[in-house]
Amino acid sequence: MNTEKTAAHFDLSGKIVVVTGGSRGLGLAMSRAFAEAGATVVVSSRKQDACDAAAEDIAAASGQDCVGIACHVGDWDACDALVEAVYGRFGRIDVLVNNAGMSPLYPSLTSVSRELWDKVLAVNLAGPFRLSAVVGERMAAGEGGSIINVSSIAAVSPTPTEVPYGTAKAGLNNLTQSIARAYAPKVRCNCIMPGPFATDISKAWTPEVVEMFKSMVPLGRVGEPEEVVGAALFLASDAGGYTTGAVIKIDGGAAY
Repeated sequence: MNTEKTAAHFDLSGKIVVVTGGSRGLGLAMSRAFAEAGATVVVSSRKQDACDAAAEDIAAASGQDCVGIACHVGDWDACDALVEAVYGRFGRIDVLVNNAGMSPLYPSLTSVSRELWDKVLAVNLAGPFRLSAVVGERMAAGEGGSIINVSSIAAVSPTPTEVPYGTAKAGLNNLTQSIARAYAPKVRCNCIMPGPFATDISKAWTPEVVEMFKSMVPLGRVGEPEEVVGAALFLASDAGGYTTGAVIKIDGGAAY
């Protein structure tokens, strides 16, 4: 096996990659993988100290430049400020990963307040729209790039416990195809659609929830964060050069 030639397909050396929700969970796993592939990574999440800690850890482990820039993606002014900060420092964005998300618990559908609904839609859908539009326009005017959205199988297999979240993620799947067409041919836009993963959020799962996931997933287990990086590297790199408008399901076979 020619490992050097194989690795070259996924080489991100010299690329500037921005990952929202990048300080933990799947976002952190992807940020680490991008840095290991040679990219300069901008880790973004709501809290600056969390961004800084993740960036320092990634830089130390990979030897690549990695910086943290806080951004609440539900705030369009903050989205614009993030883009300006990255362009001001690096001059471009080659890969944008819209990974930030939230899914608050609620006791019943009638208890879902307008505030909760708006907040969930803002973070999971409106923010990715704004970042994709602003960054996509600049990518299209420059050397092009790749936008990767991170959805959820809740978009296609909804449950009563995550209605606002599932609705937003279904919109994100649609947005993926819209952006892919809007900024073609120089910009590719694709979506990763994960199922249950053993991230920090899973620490709150009860044994009953864990068993439920095992029973609903044909592979009989939840995913590990590192199992999302293969798709992320494919979509970010030249290996995925002819892939756009795709929604890639990574869920152990849970969703039909």
